[in-house]
Amino acid sequence: MSDNQREAGTIILDPTHASFAPEETVHDLGATHFIGIGGAGMSVLAEMLHEQGVEVDGSDREPSAKTDRLQSLGITVEFGQQAKNVESKNTVVFSSAIKPDNPEIVAAHEAGERIVHRSDILALLMNAKRAVTVAGAHGKTTTSSMLAHILVNAGEGELADPSYAIGGSIQGKDGAILDGGHAGKGNVLVAEADESDGSFAKYHPQIAIITNSEADHLDHYGTQDNYRAAFVDHAGHATKAVIMCGDDEGNLAVLRALDATVAGRTIVYSTRNAAELGDLNGATLVRIESESETAESGAEHFTLHIPGGLIGEEERRIAVTLTVPGIHNARNASAAIIAAALLGMDVERASAAVTSFLGAARRFQVRGTVSQVTVVDDYAHHPTEIAALLDTARRRYPQSKIRVIFQPHLFSRTRFFSSEFAQALAKADDVIVTGIFPAREKQEDFPDVTPATIVDEALKLEHEPAKDWIRGVEDMHTAAQMMVMRAHHGDVIFTVGAGDITQMDEVILHALEAHRWDCEG
Repeated sequence: MSDNQREAGTIILDPTHASFAPEETVHDLGATHFIGIGGAGMSVLAEMLHEQGVEVDGSDREPSAKTDRLQSLGITVEFGQQAKNVESKNTVVFSSAIKPDNPEIVAAHEAGERIVHRSDILALLMNAKRAVTVAGAHGKTTTSSMLAHILVNAGEGELADPSYAIGGSIQGKDGAILDGGHAGKGNVLVAEADESDGSFAKYHPQIAIITNSEADHLDHYGTQDNYRAAFVDHAGHATKAVIMCGDDEGNLAVLRALDATVAGRTIVYSTRNAAELGDLNGATLVRIESESETAESGAEHFTLHIPGGLIGEEERRIAVTLTVPGIHNARNASAAIIAAALLGMDVERASAAVTSFLGAARRFQVRGTVSQVTVVDDYAHHPTEIAALLDTARRRYPQSKIRVIFQPHLFSRTRFFSSEFAQALAKADDVIVTGIFPAREKQEDFPDVTPATIVDEALKLEHEPAKDWIRGVEDMHTAAQMMVMRAHHGDVIFTVGAGDITQMDEVILHALEAHRWDCEG
């Protein structure tokens, strides 16, 4: 019988169900099949199991760079999902994108094979490594990418060649795009801990980084209190240390709810001082001081004030320079540097290494410039992320008109945060909201949620008339063409969202080439 049980004739796939006992290892998996093996979160797990001698194969809808990579390693990948793919398998792995009626799930269940969520595999892999998880509503990918970058480029001995499982690609030192997953030979594993479906409750890392606990995924958690309670539980699983941003009110609420023993091994990094933060429940404070950004350069500067006793007897002040802009990146880098130091790296070596970090892909990624109109792509999909992105854009391009094409991600998130999205987008000069990227949801379940859901909220703002700066356009190709026709010399166009809006960057750049005479007025 599978670990995800059949109830009343229905297969229940529960990502929060822990499928393995603490003493089990990857060698208890047997022949293992991944449904959707080419996914960003699945391919690296398959590769890591393969490297440890587990018999691995998988299926996906179509070939991709990730499936090519897996096949080059000798991992069989079938294209098209069908029952025969799971014949004679011991373990079948699914992600939250897979539905119970998937033919491979149905066949595996009927055969009595063990069906487990991808988080179960990641939890097993963590048990064999010094694991660092990064959780939070936003900042996970950048923070985990920064820590992986530090270890890859400055790690020595067991800190060299880390494994990492990151939900996005990374820009390498030479600008090349690196895969977000790597099965390394060192003893450290850096992993994003996705809170969206509650599955991060299974992880027991040495170090847990929590970038923020601002309410999100309320379709799963229902209330903000439930959401924060999940982070309290997650923090309690860290065996060595918890690293939390103190600039987030949600995190401060989580901190004050921690058991005293957990709070005692918690490090809070913040731009605020102890008096401003209030009760830290016994946690240690690391200050981010003298933060600044050189206008138009994209260079971020700050000093990390580390109290004595944390990584040595003496207090330390470490100067840090980042290539990626924004105070949010100063926060992300602080978490990564502290984690590297706790793993045993010299803190100055870690801070020097992060300087060459060019960013996770789709995080303020400049895609090109035509006729002095710059196109930038960003993954921001939560109101706070969008506000931080546009604040950074103003600092980076202080003389430019900021134009945004925003593709909302999930109907439920659009409904929950429509007012907050309108307020964040009001920081731009010109906005087009496109049709919503559904991901795991269906339009028919949210018939009242459209681009107008956000635009209508914008009409209520005490701002210049909304019709002058924001509009809804369902088709993103039409939106891209419209924005090009509106652009002028010196403007910056941002494509924003966690869906497929990134595909419009090339469309915009090509259209700018065709209409370059319109951009010079």
